[in-house]
Amino acid sequence: MELAIISLLILAVSGALSVKQKYIGLAGALISVLIMTVNNPLLLMVLVVALINLASLDLMRGFLRGVDYTLVGLIFVATVYAFYSQSLAFLLTMFVVASVPTYMLVMASDKEVRMDVGIKYITFMVIATVLFLIGAVLMVHASATASSTLYYVGFAMLLVGLAIEVGAAPFHEWVPDVFDTADPIPISIIASVAKFVPFVVTYKIIYSTYDGGIGVILLIGIIAVVSMLVGNIGALTSNKPARILAYSTVANMGYIIATLAVIGKEEFVYLAFAGAMLQLLTNSFGKIGFFVGIKEKSMPTVETYLLALSFIGLPPLMGFWGKLYIVASLVYANLIWLAVILVLNSAMSVPYYVRLIRLFEGSSGYRKVAGYLITVTAVLMLMTVVPPNWIVESSRILMNYLPIGGV
Repeated sequence: MELAIISLLILAVSGALSVKQKYIGLAGALISVLIMTVNNPLLLMVLVVALINLASLDLMRGFLRGVDYTLVGLIFVATVYAFYSQSLAFLLTMFVVASVPTYMLVMASDKEVRMDVGIKYITFMVIATVLFLIGAVLMVHASATASSTLYYVGFAMLLVGLAIEVGAAPFHEWVPDVFDTADPIPISIIASVAKFVPFVVTYKIIYSTYDGGIGVILLIGIIAVVSMLVGNIGALTSNKPARILAYSTVANMGYIIATLAVIGKEEFVYLAFAGAMLQLLTNSFGKIGFFVGIKEKSMPTVETYLLALSFIGLPPLMGFWGKLYIVASLVYANLIWLAVILVLNSAMSVPYYVRLIRLFEGSSGYRKVAGYLITVTAVLMLMTVVPPNWIVESSRILMNYLPIGGV
């Protein structure tokens, strides 16, 4: 609690001062994320995502003038606090705190304020936040009063709010347009570090209130399957890199939402959570690398292959382990049908990732900073050459913080 307050104060002060000197905002963001980092490998990896996001902002000279560093730092602080908080009020606050900075970031670009993109994105995010917050409160209240009808109403609202927030089908309408028209750097942030809080908060609320009903599992499974199918079909029929990545995000969100269905088998939740977090890390590094490439209109060839193959799930790259843990948790939870659909959808993704490689193949002319960022994200995909037992152990530790106090 104290660390969070200190970090927020540093961010507030540095954000105000960054109007005069943008690197004050960067310094404040770095200090804040370092304060909030603890001895947990998973959170250290989320820190790496945030640091790469901060570095990528150097490729953009928008109207935010250094405030953007503060906004990314704020998202990271909210992420760490969401992992450890067991208070419903604080969790919902962190959900909002992680979302609101993206409202400003999405409008940033090198030349002008993108109001058209901002209005569309903010409209969807406000709807998502309202639905999610009301749904969460209803679920917790219904859990305390044993009201099954109220619980399912709340759960439906929470699930729809989550789907809109992260861009899962069939509530993904904003994703292709925003990803294709906004500046690639803010989009790389929205598609990476900003994705963790919604899932962590959702895990905690469902874990703490689940009533054992099969309806919850079926609703989760339906949203997951629809998102996988719509995302992969959309990517298969797209030719522009940004739209391919937009629809691949929709599909990836489906894979991660599928892990929520394991809530019914408490002994395997840690494995599902590990798979979800590893898939989020894969999505984060891959999206940052590719959107930096879109910004520069070029990418190093080897790095392009590594990022795309990790998304496909080629062993031993990071994307393989994320999908393996997810499939294993679904199988252990007797959700064989969902595991099979996930594997088939993963196979469907191969053609469009190959197309993405070809779209960037042979390109050159990127700035040095961009080249370094893309290389770092690609190399990070190789860190799972040794099986990533660290994420499983981290997830086991974080299981202690899943229950919400008083629920």
